[in-house]
Amino acid sequence: MWTDSHCHLQYDGIAGDALARAAEAGVDRIICVGTDAEQSKAAVEIAASAPGRVWATVGVHPHEAKFGTDGILPLLDADGVVAVGECGLDYHYDHSPRDVQRAAFAAQIALARIHDLALVVHTREAWDDTFELLYTETAPERIVFHCFTGGPEEARRALRFGAYLSFSGIVTFPKAEEVREAARMCPLDRLLVETDAPYLAPVPHRGGPNQPAFVPVVGAAVAAVRNAHEQDICAATTANATAVFSLGRPR
Repeated sequence: MWTDSHCHLQYDGIAGDALARAAEAGVDRIICVGTDAEQSKAAVEIAASAPGRVWATVGVHPHEAKFGTDGILPLLDADGVVAVGECGLDYHYDHSPRDVQRAAFAAQIALARIHDLALVVHTREAWDDTFELLYTETAPERIVFHCFTGGPEEARRALRFGAYLSFSGIVTFPKAEEVREAARMCPLDRLLVETDAPYLAPVPHRGGPNQPAFVPVVGAAVAAVRNAHEQDICAATTANATAVFSLGRPR
């Protein structure tokens, strides 16, 4: 059974029967990711409604950094919370000022370390500053670079932190050869797969909303890139998700 290491069940575009469709497709575990206080609270509530199938993260996306991180603090010790994030830096849209993004990211790096949670990192057009902050702010032991969009060089830099690289439907996009190169060279014990649903539906589902049921499509694409068996990718990514998110560990 597959694990979707990153999606947004609480967002518009994912129908209420997403869990049933996921189970039918062989996806039995899902990490539901928060992006601000409101969406993080919704992720916690979804996880509480499906224990053992759905876990939550709480965090402030770089787009929302201007609203601060105080709103997520009461959620960090809730049942089913396994990570801080997604958080990080996004210099493509700059919806929040860059200095504010950096401050919010630094704060969440500290929260992950203090609360012994994984850190889910979003980075876009900000690799150098992302790595610098992880170094200067003393990154936690467990880090996930979600929706990995770099190439082999960025992969190598992330792996030096002991991070896990999570590949999304982008790995199926025709122009994403650098991402496929990163998926090819990533150590098997550092590999994850995700949907980022409802975004980034993989080929052949592009153009419609994404859903956790499409994780096997992503996994098959990663297997093809690595010349590996799909069941081996399934087993490895499920074991890796268990490790990085400490799934099943009492809190």
